[in-house]
Amino acid sequence: MQFYTTKIISQKQIADYIFHLKVAKNDEKVAPGQFYMLKAWHNALPLMRPISVYNVEADTLHFLYKVVGQGTELLSTLKKGASIELLGPLGNGFPCHEVSGKVALVGGGIGIPPLFDTAKQLAKNGCKVDVFLGYKEELFAFEPFEDVCEKIFIAVEKGDEGYNGFITDIFHAQNYNAVFTCGPEIMMMKVKELCDVQQVPVWLSMESRMACGVGACLVCTCKTKEGMKRCCKDGPVFSGTLL
Repeated sequence: MQFYTTKIISQKQIADYIFHLKVAKNDEKVAPGQFYMLKAWHNALPLMRPISVYNVEADTLHFLYKVVGQGTELLSTLKKGASIELLGPLGNGFPCHEVSGKVALVGGGIGIPPLFDTAKQLAKNGCKVDVFLGYKEELFAFEPFEDVCEKIFIAVEKGDEGYNGFITDIFHAQNYNAVFTCGPEIMMMKVKELCDVQQVPVWLSMESRMACGVGACLVCTCKTKEGMKRCCKDGPVFSGTLL
């Protein structure tokens, strides 16, 4: 983990309220499913915003984020060459080296981006990867998965592309040796339920409002079978056996 200032390589809007931000990377190793705290304004407020890593290249970090408040609104105005402060990488990430065989990734909404770098690592490790992507309406960021996944399944709640409904309607846990999921909690808990029935190990990337990103403020705690845990420090990825 490092705190450093870097430069924006590019930024573009790819869907309604969804932006793809590229910044110059330092030499820190980044694990799939980790995140950074980002800030590019001088005022104390808003606080740094936690953004999951979408893709990692030799000299570039990619982030996909949704504009939902003041901090992400400010991020969306940044142009090529602007300075930006990063703290990270943070969190534990997905345990890609602990799984083998056929692995399913199940993502919903803005929980989809961190699954791409995860899919890359799993494929590199020799796993066969299927990805299940759930959207409210507008599709985004599904094309890159075509290069690293065996199959892509898409569900849209409001729209004509893919399956019309919830992504959990077409996910069958019994077909997989392990499952990673990231997205709305209600979706992830349904994925966990389906995995538990089939006794398939599952890991969930839990979202929570974060203030510091390093476990000091205790804002992002979540309830587990071992007591309260900090999403930013103890997670964000938790084994389904803990939840």
